[in-house]
Order: sequence, then structure tokens, then C-alpha cells
Amino acid sequence: MRSLFHFAFHVTDLDEARRFYGDLLGCKEGRSTATWVDFDFFSHQISLHLGEPFKTSLTGRVGEHLVPMPHFGLILQKDDWQTLADRLQAAQMTFVIAPHLRFAGQPGEQWTMFFMDPFGNPIEVKGFASLDTVYAS
Repeated sequence: MRSLFHFAFHVTDLDEARRFYGDLLGCKEGRSTATWVDFDFFSHQISLHLGEPFKTSLTGRVGEHLVPMPHFGLILQKDDWQTLADRLQAAQMTFVIAPHLRFAGQPGEQWTMFFMDPFGNPIEVKGFASLDTVYAS
């Protein structure tokens, strides 16, 4: 079964959302109205609607880190992850958790980074040497 992920959430300014998701992250804009805009979020659909963003807190324990909950994100091949990490660092992104390797040498070894969009929505981006190991245990 082929599927695409769809996630709709709130932002407070569509023009700022366009700058962040479109210009910085490189997501192609889709349909929009005066109250929402769709983006191709790395081959998945996100719909940003005007409203009050989720409340989040640092309550998700992963290894030595507390990660923002709830959060969303994506998984990329390691080279694509590194390209995005480099782009965000060049743009002087403030990271919740800076790009780094976790679970080194273990099943599920991955590179990760956490950052917030301009509205406080937490985003995690993971990188794997092979997407075949995403569910390794």
C-alpha cells in the first residue's frame, strides 16, 4: 500500500511560515487560502492553518536528552540529513538539540537534530545510513 503522510497544525503568520518552510527548509508550496497553506514537506503534505500552536514541553526522554513533546519530523538518508543540517547551521538556526549522532554502533544508529519553527512547533530530523535500519532493534 503506497501512502503519504498528512499533518495539519497551527501557525500564527502564513507569510512567516512561507519563509521558514518554503525558503529555509526548501519545501514547495501547494494550495492555499487566506487562512491556510499546504507544503510538500519532503514528499509528505503539511497544512499550516492560522491558529494557536500546540503547547509543548521537554518531557520525552531519549537517551540523555529531554525532547519536545509533541513533535513531528522526518527521516532522511544520511547525506540528505547532512545537507539540511549544514543549511540550518549556515542560517544560524537555534537548535533545541544540535545535530549529532546518537545510538552509535547500536541497532538504529542515527543522526538527529531538533529545532522549532517560528511558532514554537518542534521538528526532529533524523538521518540514517540506510533507511532499511529505521526500525532496527
